[in-house]
Amino acid sequence: MEPWQMRILIIDDEKDLTELLKVRLEVLGYVVSIAHAGKIGLAKARTEKPDLILLDVMLPDLDGYSTLRELRKEEETKDIPVIMLTAKEEDKIGDLFYLQKISGFVQKPFEEKELLYKIKIALAKPRKRTTNGKDNNNG
Repeated sequence: MEPWQMRILIIDDEKDLTELLKVRLEVLGYVVSIAHAGKIGLAKARTEKPDLILLDVMLPDLDGYSTLRELRKEEETKDIPVIMLTAKEEDKIGDLFYLQKISGFVQKPFEEKELLYKIKIALAKPRKRTTNGKDNNNG
């Protein structure tokens, strides 16, 4: 699938960062939506069914770990690749990565090149799609 067909949901409460990422990703052809809180992000993930989620660990209402847990519980969102964004390296993130619950993580502040590389890798992996009318690969 080409970038201009891929949808990315950014769930992060840092408004300046999310707007900057949105502009940069849209220039590359991605369709981007933003949620500044975990609960709003969950609702958007359910309705928009993005191809990738960038998820901050520290969120005001529902932290990134709880948001991820909810995403993984639901049939319609459980297979969406997630890249965690964090201000500090945390053991939990390494554990989540090891357990394959996330596609990667990026420590803030990050180099744009690093994040774009991880996005490209995460989107290149085939995944099962269940409710958005797309293919049902067993990847």
